[in-house]
Parts: sequence; C-alpha cells; structure tokens
Amino acid sequence: MLFNSIEFAIFLPIVFLLYWFIAKKNIKFQNILLIVASYVFYGWWDWKFLSLIVFSSIVDYLVGIGMSKSESKKKRKILLLTSIFINLGFLGVFKYFNFFAESFSQAFSLFGVSFGIERLNIILPVGISFYTFQTLSYSIDVYRKKLEPTKDIIAFFAFVSFFPQLVAGPIERAGNLLPQFYKKKEFEYNKAVDGMRQILWGLFKKIVIADNSAVYANNIFTDYADYSGGTLILGAVFFAFQIYGDFSGYSDIAIGTARLFGFNLKQNFAFPYFSRDIAEFWRRWHISLSTWFRDYVYIPLGGSKTGTLLKIRNIFIIFVVSGFWHGANWTFIAWGTINAIYFLPLMLLNKNRKNTDCVAEGKLLPSIKEVFQMGITFTLTIIAWIFFRADNIGHAFSYIKHIFYGFNIALGQPLLYITTTTTSFIIILVLAEWLQRDKQHALELDNTKLPRVIRHIIYYSIILIIFAYTGQPQEFIYFQF
Repeated sequence: MLFNSIEFAIFLPIVFLLYWFIAKKNIKFQNILLIVASYVFYGWWDWKFLSLIVFSSIVDYLVGIGMSKSESKKKRKILLLTSIFINLGFLGVFKYFNFFAESFSQAFSLFGVSFGIERLNIILPVGISFYTFQTLSYSIDVYRKKLEPTKDIIAFFAFVSFFPQLVAGPIERAGNLLPQFYKKKEFEYNKAVDGMRQILWGLFKKIVIADNSAVYANNIFTDYADYSGGTLILGAVFFAFQIYGDFSGYSDIAIGTARLFGFNLKQNFAFPYFSRDIAEFWRRWHISLSTWFRDYVYIPLGGSKTGTLLKIRNIFIIFVVSGFWHGANWTFIAWGTINAIYFLPLMLLNKNRKNTDCVAEGKLLPSIKEVFQMGITFTLTIIAWIFFRADNIGHAFSYIKHIFYGFNIALGQPLLYITTTTTSFIIILVLAEWLQRDKQHALELDNTKLPRVIRHIIYYSIILIIFAYTGQPQEFIYFQF
C-alpha cells in the first residue's frame, strides 16, 4: 500500500480511530491491532510474502528466548548464527541469487567456459532489506547482552511489522522502538498535530518534488545521447532531488504516522544536501542504515582504531556493502566505491568529524566558505548519483562523457515547462529546509515567531500545491531495495 494512495488515505483514519477509541484501554489489544493493520498494509502488494515476515519474526523471537536461557557462549553463538543464516539467506536468495549467478557465468565466459545457470523467476519482496536488518539487529544486540530479550511475542511481532516504517524504514533498533510497545499509549494532541505536519511535508517532497523530478530525470537518463552536456547536468540534479524527495519524503510520512499512534521513530534524514563534506553527508543521509553498518559491520572490523591499511580496508568494505545493500547491480557497488574514495582523504587526515554542528548555526546565511564547501559536496554527490541511477556501468560512464559535449540546455516546450515549474518547487524546498535546518522537519513551526494565521496559510498552500501538481504516481524508489 502506497503512502500517496487513496487506499492509504482510507486505511490510516480507520486504524487511527480503532486504535484510540476501541483498543485504547488495553496495550495488548493496541499491539494486536497494529499487527493486523501492518499485515493488511504489507499484504496489499502480495499476501504470500507475509509468510516471510512471520517466519523471520518467529525465528528471531525464539533465538532471543534461547539466548536468555543459556550462558553458554558456544550455544549463544550458534543461535546468533542461525538468525544470521536464515535472515541473510532469505535476502540472498530473493535479492542476490540472480546477480551472483549471472556474474559467475559471465566471468567464466571470458575464458571460453560456458555455464548454464538459470535465473530464478522470483519477485523481490517489498522492503525485505529493511525488516531483515531490523530483526537481525535485535538478535545481535541480545547476543552482545546490550538488550534484554523480550518474552512478549505480541509486542515483538508488532515491533517487526510496524506498518509506518515496515517497507522503507527508518530501520529502527529494538532498543529504541521495542520498549514503546510495552507502554500503554495516551493520546497526545500536540504530538499528533506535529505528526500530521510531518506527513504533509513528506507528501510534498514525494508528490511535488520527487514525482515531478522523475519525469525529467527519467527522460534525460533514457535518451541521454540526444541531449547536450548542460541538459545532462540538469538531469543529474533532478535525479538528486528525486531520490531525496522520494526517500526522505517516505521517512517523514513514516515518522509522522508513527507519532499519530504515540510512537517516536528516529530521524532518518537531517537535511543532507547542506553538508560541508562527504563525512557530514553520510551522517545526515539515511541515518538508520549508516549507523546500522557502523555498529554491526564497521566497528566489529576494528573501525578506525586500527592501522592505516586496515582503516582503508574497513572504509571500502562498509561503503561497498552499503552500495550492494541497495541492489544487485554493479552500479550500486560502483556508487559505494566512489563514496569510499570521497571519504578516505577525510579519514586519513582525521577531518571526518570536523563538521558535526549545524551549518551556519544561529545565522540566516552561510559564509562564502560554507557555500563553497556545500557546493563541492553536492557536486561530488551528484557524480556518484549518476552511477546509482544508471542502468549499468557503461551507461554511467557514457552519460558522464556526454556531459562534456557541450552546455546548451535548450529544451523542447514540454520539458521546458516541467523544468521551470519543478525547479520553482525545488527552490521552495531548499529555502524551507534551510530556514528549518536545526529542526526535525521543515513544518515544525510551533516555536517560531510566525503568527498562527501565517502558519495555517503555509499548511493549506502546500495542500493545494500537492493536489494541483500531482502527476503520474511513481512508486517509492526504495521499495526495490
């Protein structure tokens, strides 16, 4: 079920009313209702894949219980490896089998050896990378004794399947989200209102920014050989805002929806395009995934507390694995490798933690130095996004090569109209988020000096813009991951 669909617009109020008016007196009833609602939400695509979520939930619940009953390090490790094998096994079969089979066959074909490995004719379950990592982190934290395993199976199933963030995150840690299912919820008006504002901003980013940017970006990336270099740059910029509006928009809707039910999810995007270097960008982009790889891959490898060669190895591992997590395509691995190359100089010079504050904090405008830093970082990010968006490595290099053919950006009339209107909305997005860059989201206006009437004009204007500029609905990009 899409957040930007009529079905969800009907689904959400029904669940909200049942949650607060029917099930409010009993926390177990509330959690059961959330499980049922989450399974309906997920099963809207394909009910068959619900069995994967249920099986994964059962496995990790039993693994946690098993660890709680044993002090044997060997037995606890066997239980953890069981969880890892099953969770990553599902992920590997559904997401990566065909990639490895094809790569293996192509590699040997270079030596004249032919392998008849057949592709699996299977559909990638929506959101499998997200809920797999969420349940896996629970097992790892229990194994490390950082988290007490739960005996409340209803709360655990609700934690795994919680519908606002089930399909595309944020990837929540059990230490933050699971305890919230133990506590009876009381409706908080201010929290719910702020949740609605964040949902509204997320819909603006998805429907107005991402979906309209997609029209232009898709056209340019498909027929890139027909356009000038300047137009190709614009196409890459539009994709940068497409993926940002799409994914951060989803996160805003997810976080806002969770707040309607009294839950607090962690911020997943912190205005990443205002970053002053690549290290800061990765602290602000897809925060839940970046911190997951940091805590469960990078630090166990030794992190930065090793020799220089091992530091370099660890950086490349973390970024390449992050790229591969996004999809079974060499373009994602290239994207991860490029970001590793960007990151290495900062780490080797011990400057990767230099920009941890809010840019131009306490000021209206950034300094010239900060503008330059943000411009360079954004440019590097766009170059990497070209590989992320391209169909294959050859497509990415050819796209970049064609950029240098010229910079005449004359467009046909239809594309000119799309470019002008969408650019205007991107400017609005950038200005709004710049002014609110120290907040959780751009419509967090309660503590500002804006009069109430002005705030309401802003809200209703955004609603009108959403309805006026709704184009062909685009599926959320990260559903494929």
